[in-house]
Amino acid sequence: MTGGTGNIVAPLPFPTAARRELADGQLRANLRRATHTIRDKRLRVVGEVPDWEALRRSGAAIKDDVLARMPELLEQFEAAAIAAGATVHWARDSTEACAVVTGLVQQTGSTEVVKVKSMATQEIGLNEALAEAGIAAVETDLAELIVQLADDTPSHILVPAIHYNRRQIRDIFASRMPGVDVASLTDEPAALAEAARRHLRAKFLSARVAISGANFAIAETGTLAVVESEGNGRMCLTLPETLISVVGVEKLLPTFRDLEVFLQLLPRSSTGERMNPYTSLWTGVTPGDGPQTLHIVLVDNGRTETLADPVGRQALRCIRCSACLNVCPVYERVGGHAYGSVYPGPIGAILSPQMTGPDAGANRTLPYASTLCGACFDACPVRIDIPQVLVHLRQRGVDARRGRPSAERTAMQAMSWVMRDRRRYAAALRAARRGSAPLRWVTGRRGQVRRLPWPLSAWTASRDAPLPAAETFRDWWAGRDRSTHGGGRS
Repeated sequence: MTGGTGNIVAPLPFPTAARRELADGQLRANLRRATHTIRDKRLRVVGEVPDWEALRRSGAAIKDDVLARMPELLEQFEAAAIAAGATVHWARDSTEACAVVTGLVQQTGSTEVVKVKSMATQEIGLNEALAEAGIAAVETDLAELIVQLADDTPSHILVPAIHYNRRQIRDIFASRMPGVDVASLTDEPAALAEAARRHLRAKFLSARVAISGANFAIAETGTLAVVESEGNGRMCLTLPETLISVVGVEKLLPTFRDLEVFLQLLPRSSTGERMNPYTSLWTGVTPGDGPQTLHIVLVDNGRTETLADPVGRQALRCIRCSACLNVCPVYERVGGHAYGSVYPGPIGAILSPQMTGPDAGANRTLPYASTLCGACFDACPVRIDIPQVLVHLRQRGVDARRGRPSAERTAMQAMSWVMRDRRRYAAALRAARRGSAPLRWVTGRRGQVRRLPWPLSAWTASRDAPLPAAETFRDWWAGRDRSTHGGGRS
C-alpha cells in the first residue's frame, strides 16, 4: 500500500512490467482463452437487445448527471441511509477508509471477517490494513479466494484469477486450502467448486462481521446493490450481525428506477449473461432480518480530483464490467499484473493516473499502454471514450514534465497548418519523398526504418517508422487518368 492512495500506484513502468509478463507463455494462453470466451458470450447476448445503443446512451447520461450533481446526491444518499438505520462514514483517502473499517471491526471484538468481492476494498488496501491489526479477511468470491490462497494479486476486474488454468488452481487448493482432501481432489470444475464450498461454508456460519462493496448506491432511498454470480455475496450480506460496506462516491444513481438501465447493461457487458443470478439490495437495518448493524463508508480517494478534469472525468462513469479488458489487444497479451494497479486494462490506464496524480510511482506510463484501436470504447456500456482520455493524459503528462507545450504538440500544430491547404500538403509530400530517398535505398523493399536518431528515436524505440510512399495516390490517379484518356481530360 502506498501513501494515502492504496493499491492503485504502479511500482514499475508499464513497458518493464509488460516485458516480464510477455515471457510467460502459459499466462498468454490462459488470457487468450478466457478473454475470447467472455467477449464471445457478450457479443451474443448484446446482439439480442435491439435498443442496446440507446441503453448505452441512457447509462452514460445517468452517470453524467451523477457527476454534475455529486455533492447534492451524496448528501441525499447519506440522509436516506441514516433514516433507514445505517451509520454513514466519510473517508478522504485509503488511509482514512482503512482506519474507519479497522476500528469498526475492532469494536465488535472479531478477529476474522468474511468479504464480498469488492474493487473498492482492494483499491484502499483493506486486507493488508486488517492483517496489520490482527484481523483475518476471508475472500468468499471463488476467484478472489484462489488469488488469496496463492498469495497473489488479482489480474482482472471481473475474473481475478483469469491468469490461472484449472490445473494450477487444483495445485493451489491442494497446497494452501485447510482441510482439503488432497488425494481425491481433481482439476474438474465441480470438484474445485465443492472444495471451495466446504471451506467457505464454515466461515459463513461463524462470521460475525462481513465487509462488502457496492455496484450501485441509490441516492433517493439510501439503498445499496451488489450483483454476483455465485451466491457467496448473498451469504455475507445476510448471515453476519454487522455489515460494513465500502463504497466509492461515484457509485451513486439518482433514483431507484435508474437501476433498470444498469441491470441490463452490467450483466451483458461483464459475464455475458442476460441477468445476474444474484442481485442483492439492502436499505438500512430491518429488525430481525439480516445484519442488525450497517456501516457505510463513502470513499473519495482521488475521485474529486478526477471529477475536476472536464475530459478525464468520464472515467468515473465506469461500472467495473471489464468489457474493455476483454477486447483489448494489449491486455490480452500481458494481463493485469503489468499495470501494477487493482484497475488493469484500458480503464485502469485512465483511472489510476487520475486518482493518484501522474507522478505517483510509474502511473505516468499507463496512458501509453494502448494501441488506441478504439475497441474499448465500442465495448463500454456507458460510452467512456477511453482513447480520447488516453491521448488527453499523454499530452497533459508531457506538458507537465517539460513545463511548456511539447515538441510533439508543436509538430502536430505545424502538420495541421500544412494539411489545411492542398498545395502546401502536396509540396510537403514531394519534399518528404525526396528527403527519404537515401533511406529507401538502405531499407530496400521493406520500406520501414527500425532505428532513427534522437529525437525521432522515441518513435522507433517501440515501432518501425514507415517511409513516405514512392508515389502518392493523387499522382497515381493523375497518371491513370492520362493513360485512360490519352493525356487529356474528359
